Amino acid sequence: MQKTPEQWLEVTAPEKKTGVFKLFLGYAPGVGKTYSMLSEAIRRKSRGEDVVIGVVESHGRLATKELAGRLETVPRKQLNYKGTMFEEMDVDAILARHPQVVLVDELAHTNIEGSKHHKRYEDVFELLDNKTDVLSTMNVQHLESVTPLVHKITGIVVRETVPDWVLKRVDEIVLSDVTPEALATRMRRGDVYPMERVDRALGSFFRPSNLIALREIALRQVAQVVDRSLEPYIQSEIDPGRELQVRERIAVGVSSNPAAQYLVARAARMAQAGNGELFVVYVDIGGDSEPERQRSLQANFQFAENLGAEVVKLKGKDVASAMAEFVREKHITQVIFGHSATSGWRRYLFLSAVHRFLRDAPAVDVHIVKQQMD
Repeated sequence: MQKTPEQWLEVTAPEKKTGVFKLFLGYAPGVGKTYSMLSEAIRRKSRGEDVVIGVVESHGRLATKELAGRLETVPRKQLNYKGTMFEEMDVDAILARHPQVVLVDELAHTNIEGSKHHKRYEDVFELLDNKTDVLSTMNVQHLESVTPLVHKITGIVVRETVPDWVLKRVDEIVLSDVTPEALATRMRRGDVYPMERVDRALGSFFRPSNLIALREIALRQVAQVVDRSLEPYIQSEIDPGRELQVRERIAVGVSSNPAAQYLVARAARMAQAGNGELFVVYVDIGGDSEPERQRSLQANFQFAENLGAEVVKLKGKDVASAMAEFVREKHITQVIFGHSATSGWRRYLFLSAVHRFLRDAPAVDVHIVKQQMD
């Protein structure tokens, strides 16, 4: 029997090793994560893909329920916990059904005791390992590293979290985004919560200042994922002269000198102005072993972390070569060095180190800043 073109494509296509993980990320309830996920699922079904719902939470929203009703749902598993019946996604039933795509809402959810896995993201990993594509949703406040900042901003303790490393397995990320003003309008229409809950919500978690801050956090997370997806193309680029880096990556070298905090603050302002990433780099060449210097060094690290920088500690024979290697590996776009010596042999050593760095480093903008305290 003669094969169709589609059958020949199936034969020649490389074997799929794992499912594709696509995450719809939001900054607050009601921004449209689940609706967007369902909309994509319906489009994929219309193209002939076998799509099922593993779990979707409509939270009483009529538009979400209407979309979910257009897709097949795998029945949830009934679990008895302390005399009360609960429903959880049935991973084994989904695997037995063997769809191409499964929808898994609320990635940070903690499964009830007695479930196959403790966390829903572990359910997702089993589906992915069995070559099933997964569409999922999450709000940024459930990301583990973000929860302390969210608590500081909103006063709310987020108890269900997803470890940051989970996002490294995400193949595609989509930001479900509306302006805080548009979200407030949805709230007042009763599209997010019942009307009796709206005023209280708008006066607490959904205050404009909270939403603006959470939205910025979500935008930054998406930018980091996009940067990671660009990384392999940067590293394998055939033409080394072609610039693929989009966001600024700023590195500032620090020592145990307390004046280094001035440099860090200067670099942080540059990073914030350009929505870039900031790396504070310390190269240990064995000269800061004294207790007083160690205390000063730790204070500099803490100051950097408070400003949102990633602190990087390297070991090397000299600062210039270690910094040059770091710049090359991390595709740094701007480097800041502090300069406190104005004359004599110290000035000569500083200039010599800068020249060695420029010789060994790839093309990068270098800023020489006079170290002083504000």
